[in-house]
Amino acid sequence: MVAEQHICAEIVPIFSYLDQDSLVKISAITRHEQVSKGALVMSPTDQKRLVILAQGKVKVYQLSSAGKEQLLRIMEPGDFEGEKLLFKAQDEPLYGEALQDSVICTLSRAAFQKLLLTYPAISLKLLEAITDKMARLEKQANLINIESIESRIVTYLIDLTKANGETHVTIPMKLKELATYIGTTPETLSRKLKHLESDGLIERQGRKIRLLDYEYLEDFY
Repeated sequence: MVAEQHICAEIVPIFSYLDQDSLVKISAITRHEQVSKGALVMSPTDQKRLVILAQGKVKVYQLSSAGKEQLLRIMEPGDFEGEKLLFKAQDEPLYGEALQDSVICTLSRAAFQKLLLTYPAISLKLLEAITDKMARLEKQANLINIESIESRIVTYLIDLTKANGETHVTIPMKLKELATYIGTTPETLSRKLKHLESDGLIERQGRKIRLLDYEYLEDFY
């Protein structure tokens, strides 16, 4: 069990600078859980805790006043969520659902705050991670505010190519999740992708997409 918990501490960026002895100590206060596909790993009514993903995938989303799901991000191994709940009393309307059988590690509010006192430098690493997360959320908000759905799709694909350094990319989520992420329906997303294909602007095989005319797409969408 300790060895499995140790994996969580090792792969999280905010703990990356710590030595092995410190990582083992963090493992001692970390709870290890295996969760099945479809299980909720976080919700507004849960106990306040930091959730670290060790294996699998988890989608993080919130619900609108009408009950509509808005995808915020897909957690990959090494990602964490819930840090805001560790510092403020009010609940945050976030949900986390396992997209496949996954392994998570959790730190309670009390344990995490004690950890920050023991290793103050973690606070700086945490601030960097939160700043990065806020930048990604701002980028998503700007994306949703783009009026044209095609422009949202192209902007998203161009951002992917910039992050990967090549014009051939793989969308890191299912298309129905991407539709939610950019604020449209799966049907509209599928139709717009086919339109971009028929115009000879992209080439697609499932979630693998190649931008055929990068300069045109960047200039006109």
